[in-house]
Order: sequence, then C-alpha cells, then structure tokens
Amino acid sequence: MNSSPHNNSRRLRGVGLGLLCLALVACEATPTRLSPTREGIKAPAGTIKVKEAVDGLVVGHRLMAAGEYELALKAYGRASAEHGFNADILSAIGSANLKLGRIGQAETFLRNAVKLDDQFAAAWNNLGVILSIQGKLREAERTFSLAFALDQGRSEEIRTNLTKVLAKIEDEEYIQAQEQQEYELVRRGNGRFLLLQTPNSDTEQ
Repeated sequence: MNSSPHNNSRRLRGVGLGLLCLALVACEATPTRLSPTREGIKAPAGTIKVKEAVDGLVVGHRLMAAGEYELALKAYGRASAEHGFNADILSAIGSANLKLGRIGQAETFLRNAVKLDDQFAAAWNNLGVILSIQGKLREAERTFSLAFALDQGRSEEIRTNLTKVLAKIEDEEYIQAQEQQEYELVRRGNGRFLLLQTPNSDTEQ
C-alpha cells in the first residue's frame, strides 16, 4: 500500500524533530570548548588593562593620611609580605604604631629602620618624636638634628620638631637652675657640704 504525500511529509517532520532533539542532548552532554582560533583572544582596543596591583606601601600611606591607622598597619603588613622588611616598611609600621599610641613597638621598628638606612631622614625624625614623648630630650635633640642635616633643612616639620625639643631642653635647664638657686651650700667643720633648702625651711643648723 502506497503512502500518501501527506503521510510522508508528516513522517519526515517527525524524523527531523527527533534528530534535532538528539543534537540538543549531545550539546548539553559535551563540554563547550573554544576553537583554537578563539583561545587567547585579545581585548578590544580601548579596554582598560590593570597592569599591576596597587603597592601595599602606597595604600598604607593613603590610609595614614586619612587617619585610618589600623588599616594602614594591615596594608604595611601586606607590603612586607611582598617586599620584605626594608627600611621604608619598617619606618611605616613604626609610624603607624606611634599614631596608635604603641610607643614601645614604634621605637623598635624605627630603630631597626635607621639601622638599615642611616640616611633616612623621615625615620630619624619619627624616632625623635618617640624619644621626645618619652622625655629623652637630649637624645631626641640629637636625632632631630641628624634628620634636619640629612634633609638639608627642607622639611618644615623636622625644623619645627627640632625647635620644640630645643625649647623643652632650655626650659628644663631653666627649671633646674631655679631649683639649684633654692638651695644653699653650708660648710661643716669636717669639710663636707650639705644641700639645705632655704625657703620655708624649719631645720636649724
């Protein structure tokens, strides 16, 4: 029995739909791969390309300027993992600790920084700030003077710090001189001298 043209057409459409379904299933089961000509395709002209990550030291300096000292300290820690503990990073970590009030840690890092680079004016200055806070005025004056000389007097901050510590030393010397004037040397028969306070003294000699 011969099939009618209408039946043949329906049969062909069914076969075609079946092949299409098989093709779709095969596509889902097979991992998509780029052809060799598409792999490693370059970005279109004008596309922004990130050349390298921003240096942790630069990020830390920006955070310090913004007053984010804890975050700056973390950024300097990342920078140390990238570059090691060089003088710049040691000085930066010391300065961040100083801003956070961790005086002992700050002094340790800054002393190590100037050991690695004894021409580092900023590190000497920051170390001088720590010494001044601790009341070590004579050492602070020497440290600021060294920073000032290394910087050739260009930094207003170093000049100001040196001026302040010299004024503190002068005040300290004045106070000591005043205190000495409040005492009078009294000679005893055996040749020894005693320091006796004269104002409001109830002691009779």
